[in-house]
Amino acid sequence: MSSQLSGVLTALASPFAQDGQIDEKTLRRLVDRSIDGGVDGVVACGSTGEFAAMSAAERRHVVETVIDQTAGRIPVVAQTGALSTREAVELSRHAQDAGASVLMVVAPYYEPLTLDETLRYLRTVADAVDIPVMLYNLPGATGVNLSPDTVAQLAREVENIQYIKDTSADMAQAGQLIHRHGDVISTFVGWDSLLLTAISEGAAGVMAGTANVMPAELVSIHRALRAGELDRARAEWARIWPLMDAMMSAPFIPAVKAALGATGFPVGEPREPVLGLDGATTARISSLVEALSELSTAR
Repeated sequence: MSSQLSGVLTALASPFAQDGQIDEKTLRRLVDRSIDGGVDGVVACGSTGEFAAMSAAERRHVVETVIDQTAGRIPVVAQTGALSTREAVELSRHAQDAGASVLMVVAPYYEPLTLDETLRYLRTVADAVDIPVMLYNLPGATGVNLSPDTVAQLAREVENIQYIKDTSADMAQAGQLIHRHGDVISTFVGWDSLLLTAISEGAAGVMAGTANVMPAELVSIHRALRAGELDRARAEWARIWPLMDAMMSAPFIPAVKAALGATGFPVGEPREPVLGLDGATTARISSLVEALSELSTAR
C-alpha cells in the first residue's frame, strides 16, 4: 500500500466570477494559498468545491487548472464520482491523463443504490484507471454507508483502492477503519472538527474545507500531534476552535466562502441553488476570522 498521501489536504473551494463562471485566476491563487500554508495535498472538485453544480467540462477544467498550478509541488486528489458509471469512468481517465496523483470517487448521489450496485460502480471505476483510488464515503448524500469491513474487502480485491475519505462524522467507524484495517486502507477523516481526534487516533490525515481559510493553523496542529506535542496541539486547537465551530455549524460551502472573504481573499458567491449566508452569520464568522488573526499576530 502506498504511503504517499498523508497529512492535511485542502478540499479546495471553487471561486466563481460575477458572471457565475469559474474564476481560474483566483483558483490558481487559492491553490498557492494552501501550498504556502504548508498543506500536504489539495483536492479538486470535492464537495466543498461544488462539483455537483458543475458541468463535466467545468470539472475537467478545474482539475486541469489545479494540477497545472501545483506543478508537482504537492499531490492533487481529483474527485471524479458522478451520477453514472460511464461519466465517472470518463472523468477518472481524464484526471489520470491530466496528472492527478489520486482519484477520489463518491457514489452516485441522487437515487440511493443498493450496496451491490455501489460496489459494482466503485470496482468498475477503479478498474478503469491505474493510479490510486480513494473511496469517498458520504452517506448523507449517497444514502449508502460503506462499513469498515466492506471497505477493507474492496481494498483487498482491487489493488489500486488504497485510501478512504470517511465523512460519516462517526469517529467510532473511523476508528475501526484505522485500527482494524490499517494494513490495507489509509483513512482520511472528512469532518473538519474531528481533526484533533482523528490524527490522535492514527488517521493518515484529514481532508478539510476549512484549510482554505486557515491552512497554516491546521498544518501546525497536525505537525504537533505527529511530534507527540499534545499540549501544544490542544492549545492551538483551542485558538481556532471558535472559528472552526462557527463554520461547521453554518451551511458549509457559503461559510468557507464567507470566511475566505473575511481574510481578504474573496472567491465569489456559491453557485445557485446554494445561497450565501445570512448577514448575522456572516458577521459572526468575520469577527472570528479577525479575532484569530489578532491572536496569531500577538503570538
